[in-house]
Amino acid sequence: MASDTPESLMALCTDFCLRNLDGTLGYLLDKETLRHPDIFLPSEICDQLVNEYVELVSAACTFEPHETFFSLFSDPRSTRLTRIHLREDLVQDQDLEAIRKQDLVELYLTNCEKLSAKSLQTLRSFSHSLVSLSLFGCANIFYEEDNPGGCEDECLVNPTCQVLVKDFTFEGFSRLRFLNLGRMIDGVPVDSLLRPLNSLAALDLSGIQTSDATFLTQWKDSLMSLVLYNMDLSEDHIRVIVQLHKLRHLDISRDRLSSYYKFKLTRKVLSLLVQKLGNLMSLDISGHMILENCSISKMDEEAGQTSTDPSKSSIMPFRALKRPLQFLGLFETSLCRLTHIPAYKVSGDKNEEQVLNAIEAYTEHRPEITSRAINLLFDIARIERCNQLLRALKLVITALKCHKYDKNIQVTGSAALFYLTNSEYRSEQSVKLRRQVIQVVLNGMESYQEVQRNCCLTLCNFSIPEELEFQYRRVNELLLGILSPTRQDESIQRIAVHLCNALVCQVDNDHKEAVGKMGFVVTMLKLIQKKLLDKTCDQVMEFSWSALWNITDETPDNCEMFLNFNGMKLFLDCLKEFPEKQELHRNMLGLLGNVAEVKELRPQLMTSQFISVFSNLLESKADGIEVSYNACGVLSHIMFDGPEAWGVCEPQRAEVEERMWAAIQSWDINSRRNINYRSFEPILRLLPQGISPVSQHWATWALYNLVSVYPDKYCPLLIKEGGMPLLRDLIKMATARQETKEMARKVIEHCSNFREENMDTSR
Repeated sequence: MASDTPESLMALCTDFCLRNLDGTLGYLLDKETLRHPDIFLPSEICDQLVNEYVELVSAACTFEPHETFFSLFSDPRSTRLTRIHLREDLVQDQDLEAIRKQDLVELYLTNCEKLSAKSLQTLRSFSHSLVSLSLFGCANIFYEEDNPGGCEDECLVNPTCQVLVKDFTFEGFSRLRFLNLGRMIDGVPVDSLLRPLNSLAALDLSGIQTSDATFLTQWKDSLMSLVLYNMDLSEDHIRVIVQLHKLRHLDISRDRLSSYYKFKLTRKVLSLLVQKLGNLMSLDISGHMILENCSISKMDEEAGQTSTDPSKSSIMPFRALKRPLQFLGLFETSLCRLTHIPAYKVSGDKNEEQVLNAIEAYTEHRPEITSRAINLLFDIARIERCNQLLRALKLVITALKCHKYDKNIQVTGSAALFYLTNSEYRSEQSVKLRRQVIQVVLNGMESYQEVQRNCCLTLCNFSIPEELEFQYRRVNELLLGILSPTRQDESIQRIAVHLCNALVCQVDNDHKEAVGKMGFVVTMLKLIQKKLLDKTCDQVMEFSWSALWNITDETPDNCEMFLNFNGMKLFLDCLKEFPEKQELHRNMLGLLGNVAEVKELRPQLMTSQFISVFSNLLESKADGIEVSYNACGVLSHIMFDGPEAWGVCEPQRAEVEERMWAAIQSWDINSRRNINYRSFEPILRLLPQGISPVSQHWATWALYNLVSVYPDKYCPLLIKEGGMPLLRDLIKMATARQETKEMARKVIEHCSNFREENMDTSR
């Protein structure tokens, strides 16, 4: 079982402060949040506040970004920052400007496309302290306005009025050791930009094209990590790379689908890399076409278990390795399927382990590769059993959080989650982990219509409503949005209605009232109306009536809404259009039973047409006794209002009463029921009265049936809700029928026996 370790106090406090900024870290003045003058926090806390803020904005759709958040960290004397990771459109030029006085050691800016050349100037403020800097995907940071203030004519032609910055270099960044410029805009002169840096230890130039890589040799005595993902390589590049003798990590992988590359990895090139780079611990050559045969034949492979020993390597050039690599990237290459690979961790597509390694290695910066790896995981989870479930689940959750607006990852990730959360794996998952799944599923539903079916199917793997209650309002809003009448996708509609029905079953009345106000009742009625127009009675129709039955249970406001939006007309139309649909009739009558329980609404049911319909349904044999039982329940509540409330001439009250007696006497007391009572209160209120003996008899029969057939569930409920004294009083009433009194005695006897049998006699 996965751990359900509670969140740390630090995490809880951070979350609380970020959700209540104006009352904790700052105060509100003229609609602007200002830092509280008495706040003094160390860098460990400030770093966590900023990094968690970024996570909340990215992952939690219910969390709104705060315009002046970064100004809370403008003064390092009171709120000091050291290591921060910012991402995507959350960060703008003014945000970096707000923290320019900080002595940042580590600054990661990932896909911050709103940053312009103004932020390049702000970066100079950190030049004296920065050790690690990432500008990955910050495509516009090297753009500046062309002749600001004086380019009106040009702006008519070029609305952005932007040109590449030509004069910026890393001059003065004397402590900088780790630099990521991945996916930087084409045209930036990388060699002159980097020339002032004397001692780089790690450099990432993913996606950057440069025909001359000789500038890299200036760091041949210091560079330990080099990433050239998707760089169009040549033999000249390889000649430069092998001079970097300190390299421990080399990534020359590529996305095989992105574009055509002339360069092919040969046995000679691999041999050269192994021979010249003696310190190499990690190598990634994923996506490359291997021109020559680098592997030994199956016949020549050593028998026995797979080995990481370089001397047994199935990849010939790697037999020259002094020790196994810590990591070897072989994703989407033929080499990953070989038997003996001299690496402790391999990314590839051969098996679950390799696929998970690929997702782990590429999620942050390579969504195009990650989506394909997750698709392979989807196939593994669908066809085979996933052996590393928790790891797989956490990796998919991370990918979905990290790439909330990448459609491919959202589609493949949500599909994989469906199989990774099914009942087979339930016992291995903690509450915390399953909540994280729900969060990313709801994020996906909000972002893309294309993933809504996958997400709805995944939600069906959870216990509803219990596991979704922490996101109750949000999930209902999303489902009601999906159930728009313009939607034509029947399969999504069916799943969404099923989920809506499950969400309003067995929840408290406050939840039901809140969902009713969100448009739940109206949405269901519109679905029913559409199905009626199509003359179709399918699962959507039946689930919609069932959902209305559940949401109106002991909820008068929702019952009134049902009546106000022509619910009774739809009831009559459905009855007429689908006379043989037994389950439909049961759901509709169950709903009307809820309406009839509301005294203020009963006058609206008092029409000749409605009373005649209910009376005729007393003789229905549909769904066992359920339709007849529910019709009798509706009439019992109407009868309970007395003869003076009977406002119709036909049918007469006495005639209906006789038909009710006949119906009740025809039912088998041992009938198993398709009904679920959370409370007996509506039934119990019919006992202490003499104005309608038949209503009293229906209520007593209902209790007798339920405590006889389901004693474990309903005996305790009846005792708890004070039913026993009411039944004893009924026996003494002169107006009660003898058969009703006899039945009341049996109910009391059943419950008394149950109480004695279940009494705790231990001392």
